This record gives sequence, C-alpha cells and structure tokens, in this order.
Amino acid sequence: MTITADDRRAVTAHPIAGVLADRWSPRSFDSTAELTDQQLTTLLEAARWAPSAANFQPRRFIAARRGTAEFHAIVGMLAEGNQPWAVRASALVIGIAVTADSDGKPYRWAEYDLGQSLAHLSVQAHTEGLHVHQIGGFDPIAVAQHFELDDSLVPVSVTAIGSIADVSELDERYQAREVAGRERASLDDLVLVFA
Repeated sequence: MTITADDRRAVTAHPIAGVLADRWSPRSFDSTAELTDQQLTTLLEAARWAPSAANFQPRRFIAARRGTAEFHAIVGMLAEGNQPWAVRASALVIGIAVTADSDGKPYRWAEYDLGQSLAHLSVQAHTEGLHVHQIGGFDPIAVAQHFELDDSLVPVSVTAIGSIADVSELDERYQAREVAGRERASLDDLVLVFA
C-alpha cells in the first residue's frame, strides 16, 4: 500500500495551510528515486533563506546523496533503529549549529535558528513532492570527527529526503508505525498564556 498526502493529512482543530497539514515524516522511502542537483540545491536554498537572530545565519549543512561514500558514512553514524529505513532515502542532510561567533562568543540561538532553516527545507521539500524525516538518533561525535568539524560546529540532526514507496517495502517492524494515526498535544496543553 502506498500512502498519499490525503491518507496522512492532519486533522487540525483550526485551519492551517495545506502544505503544513499534509506534511508528515515517512520511513517508506523509494530506494530507486534519485534527487537531482537542482532539487537538492533548491531545498538548501530554502533553508538558506530562513530567518535568524541578528542575521547571524548559524547553520551549516552536509548534504549527501544515496550512492556516495558520504551518504554511506552518515548511515553508519545513525542509531541502529534508523539505519534500515534511512538508507532508502535519496539524500541525507546533516544540520549543524554554529554555536559561537568568530571571537568565540557563544551564540545561544544557534539550534533554534538551525531548526527554522530545516523547517523551511521541510516545507520546500513537500512543495516539490518530496518528503523528509528528521532524525535525532545519530552519533554527533562520530559526525564531527568524520567530517573534521571544529568545536563551534555542532551536529544537531540528520534529515532524510526522498520520495514515498509502498509501505510493504519497509521492514515489518516499521509498517504499523507508518500507517498509525497522527497525534499532537492540544493547544490547551501547549499554550501557557493566551491573552
């Protein structure tokens, strides 16, 4: 069974933009779909234009497409539970926070600003008919060592990007999660003050 945006559309309590309601994080990537230079560059361009405090732009990316040595290395740095499905993605992008300025002064909004840029990438991907799955389960120390990152460059997440495949192509242990209902906490639980 191939899942469509209609199958996964969020049932929201209040109307939101379709691109946001339809966005979801699949594991069932098509292992034959390829990402062109133009597609990957467009996603990174969307990330580049995200806002950041004082326009510091404290984000860097490592982008690797399936079939490259870099992609294979990143897959090896993912948590064991993420490897079987992430290896099927067309590309993996490591999101890196620049945690200090050139004088070594800490930049406390770095991870927030990186998150905004990856949200932009995610929405752009969905607009392009692609899907992303953010991954927190990876070894940031191994990433830093492998890619020779200095101490101010902190790997925060890995983003799998690709096209949807039939759910039956996933390992059995992931299939139920792939079609499970989508849930979010209510606004009442999230909003502390609404004046």
